[in-house]
Amino acid sequence: MPQRIQVDVSRIEPVLNEILNTKSPPVARCRLLSSGFSPAHALNISENIAGHKECLGCGNCVDICPFLFREPYRRDRTEQRTSMALESTVGQDCDQCYACVLMCPQVDTTIKHYVVNRRLVEVMSRLEQRIGDEEEPDLDLLVEEALEM
Repeated sequence: MPQRIQVDVSRIEPVLNEILNTKSPPVARCRLLSSGFSPAHALNISENIAGHKECLGCGNCVDICPFLFREPYRRDRTEQRTSMALESTVGQDCDQCYACVLMCPQVDTTIKHYVVNRRLVEVMSRLEQRIGDEEEPDLDLLVEEALEM
């Protein structure tokens, strides 16, 4: 659950950057950081974890993940719709777009503001390099739809 009192981002910035730089979906660790946990917590889906460790199991992060959109067969690995299941399902193939972090109702707004204000510029430059890549046709469509809004 997000903290009631917003924290100064400079107090959590080193840990937050460590989380965001890890090549894996960061939503579960950002959610745990929002609750005051450290980034070292092990996240796996060896048992039914829906509703545990503050995850609502809403599936917002699973639904918004562009990697799972491109490779939907990976969803067959588990029926769980938790942030920890997303981390296990996507793993090292994460695009690091941070959409899952922004969609999670349990991630503190301090973290969301940091992602939007300091990290999305990096995301956009990474995406720009991939536009026009024949292996990523969905990315072109995504950018086109975003520009029409």
